[in-house]
Amino acid sequence: MYAEFYGLKELPFALTPDPRFIYFTPSHTEVMANLHYGIEAGKGLVVVTGEVGTGKTTILRWMMERLDRTVLVAYVFNPRLSVPEFYQHVATLLDVQKWETKSELLLELGRALESRHSRGLRTVLIVDEAQGLSTTVLEEIRLLSNFESNTAKQLQIVLTGQPELREVLNNPDLRQLKQRIALRCVIKPLPNVEETDRYITSRLLVAGAERTDVFTPEAVDYIFRCSDGIPRNINNLCDNALLAGYAAGDLTIGRSTIEDVADTFDMLPRAERGRQSGEEREAPARIFSSEARAELWNAGKIVGDTD
Repeated sequence: MYAEFYGLKELPFALTPDPRFIYFTPSHTEVMANLHYGIEAGKGLVVVTGEVGTGKTTILRWMMERLDRTVLVAYVFNPRLSVPEFYQHVATLLDVQKWETKSELLLELGRALESRHSRGLRTVLIVDEAQGLSTTVLEEIRLLSNFESNTAKQLQIVLTGQPELREVLNNPDLRQLKQRIALRCVIKPLPNVEETDRYITSRLLVAGAERTDVFTPEAVDYIFRCSDGIPRNINNLCDNALLAGYAAGDLTIGRSTIEDVADTFDMLPRAERGRQSGEEREAPARIFSSEARAELWNAGKIVGDTD
């Protein structure tokens, strides 16, 4: 709707996890290095956690698009599965056929994994939103990690999820699974305004922007404060700000537009929540009288002099 108005070929701030728009922060680069090492070296179980909206699914899709054709990937994105449903899903994704019982499935899966491993091929099971997996399914995943040779795991497993996944894995009933985690890494939010500015600029360029100064420095600063550096929040703010700017005929988005959008989506910085847009903050009430403050100041000076 607003793309042509701002000289864009497509919408730059969609909420879908499009790998073309991935922006590599040091945190993302570290996670990708861990995933690459874990899969290539046959480490077995890798756990990736990150706050909602930090780009976990995007980085997974970016990686899967670039894996060699010799790597067979089973990507499970719905964690609300029973044990039979989970095995049915995995069997379909890994093309394991001719089985009726769980025992037959595991035998066929073991043969397929051993055959691929002997030929130098990698097989990867990726489970997204893993914090939603039941304890019983997680225990089955532990059992799947038993497929191994003398030197490497035949099935590489990647669990990604929100920070709650760490709590799930700390369940005493899952201590055997926790002990098998070979690598852990965390995707962190953007750390500062400068990184937020580079993130916004990167997405505008991918979308074909002819100019990257669509947002004023003050607007970018406020976007960072409202979003807590979380990419999905940044996308939401920017997308709606561009829509509002288009409606108002503004070629440049200023802080006031971001304030209005943030207020609408209940994303104002914590210190400003509860105030109406444009409402001034009242000065905090003084807890000491002017005489008491003067006395306290003088007492502090005397202590400083005696030191």
